Amino acid sequence: MDPTTDNAAPTGDPSAARAALEALRAEIAKAVVGQDPAVTGLVVALLCRGHVLLEGVPGVAKTLLVRALAATLELDTKRVQFTPDLMPSDVTGSLVYDTRSAEFSFQPGPVFTHLLLADEINRTPPKTQSALLEAMEEHQVTVDGTPRPLPEPFLVAATQNPVEYEGTYPLPEAQLDRFLLKLTVPLPSRQEEIDVLTRHASGFDPRDLRAAGVRPVAGPADLEAARAAVAKTTVSPEITAYVVDICRATRESPSLTLGASPRGATALLSTARAWAWLTGRDYVTPDDVKALALPTLRHRVHLRPEAEMEGVTADSVITALLSHVPVPR
Repeated sequence: MDPTTDNAAPTGDPSAARAALEALRAEIAKAVVGQDPAVTGLVVALLCRGHVLLEGVPGVAKTLLVRALAATLELDTKRVQFTPDLMPSDVTGSLVYDTRSAEFSFQPGPVFTHLLLADEINRTPPKTQSALLEAMEEHQVTVDGTPRPLPEPFLVAATQNPVEYEGTYPLPEAQLDRFLLKLTVPLPSRQEEIDVLTRHASGFDPRDLRAAGVRPVAGPADLEAARAAVAKTTVSPEITAYVVDICRATRESPSLTLGASPRGATALLSTARAWAWLTGRDYVTPDDVKALALPTLRHRVHLRPEAEMEGVTADSVITALLSHVPVPR
């Protein structure tokens, strides 16, 4: 598949598309043990045309998860290891002089793909981090004054390590806000870890997904049909007001110095619609909003230093707010 070309207009049926996306979990489970919430979050991000920040310690299958998702959707994927010496052109591409034609030609960078895994994004300087901003927001990159569109669908799955912050460049709030979801990828349970080791003892090779039995169960047409169906999911005025009340509550919390912006409210509404459709409904309920509140808002709020010293987390603040904001009936 050529990731530099757009896909044809969707022809898939919404019901068939939902069934295909639901089958992703079982297919990805052939390679990745557990991590169902992360799989669901990545699918929601694809439906909403958003991007995902994956946070977890090394070795919890973040890279494998993205590769398995790409394999099940027949999408192209590339991985970039972000390091302190990585240049913006290493991500976006650059003009290369061709001695035979005596002209400059554009050499696309790894960002020209469907699923870009930006590994340890906080280990590269802000200049290179910002090279992703235009790609994430505008779905294009500009090189030498010429805008170049990225393939569709396009998703950035950026990872960061929650430990070892020495020598890193924390993402600024403006860039964090560009990520639709922040998903935590936890360590596996004891039984899940036993399952992982059993698979490896049986010859499982994470570099060969086809040998593991991972097969495409959906495609770009299914994804476009699903996106069209999500856009038709009904949102009542009461639900809209509920989303606004939650986000406004984060701005008034004494534990936070920064609450969710209107972009955060828009993101929460979008993810709740996608989740409602995935669960088989054509309307959004308060439970849909609650289900996506943590991954959608946790990276859009900023704790006060004194609250952080007391062990308060963004998740605990948002959870407390959800229990106090009146739920529409």
